[in-house]
Amino acid sequence: MERNYKALAAHKAPKTIGYHQPSTFTSVTVDSPALCVMTDLRQVSAATITPEVTLNEATKTMISRGVRLLLVVDANDDVVGLITARDTQGDRPIKLVQERGCKYSDLHVADLMVHKEDIDVLSVSDVLHSKVGHVIATLKAWGRQHALVAEKDAVTHAVRVRGIFSATQIGRQLGIALQTFEVANTFADIEKALGGKAL
Repeated sequence: MERNYKALAAHKAPKTIGYHQPSTFTSVTVDSPALCVMTDLRQVSAATITPEVTLNEATKTMISRGVRLLLVVDANDDVVGLITARDTQGDRPIKLVQERGCKYSDLHVADLMVHKEDIDVLSVSDVLHSKVGHVIATLKAWGRQHALVAEKDAVTHAVRVRGIFSATQIGRQLGIALQTFEVANTFADIEKALGGKAL
């Protein structure tokens, strides 16, 4: 069977032309489903690093990936901890440099990462029935910028990190600019933008 395909019409590009970039951000409200603000690691590859990498390299990785949290993994890709921009650029590395009498360039991810046994995780089954406001309230109660979401495989029973919540991303999706490491200020900014409603 012969097909008669015709060429598509073309036109010259305008004087100014940009391009689309992928975005995981959609506009939300506090009553939107929590999944709307979760970075789903089934759709976006996790930003990872190993414990022996320097803090300088960790910071560069965060900048290149556009994230403020890295999962710290071992040679088997098992999560052994996490490290955030607050850990690499906040007060903690300065204190450690003073305590050890070393240089910042001597510090490694292993020196400041949060070890897996100290990480609180949310269950994906709870998240599926939650709203954005619940996530904000949880982060505020924890005093943290991030929360990991864990999922247990029904067959193997292995637990894996399924997603990540970020206060910065939530603020962006709510239309609030957040540029701070201060957790209390972050949530005060969110509440102010929501008309003073406490979460």
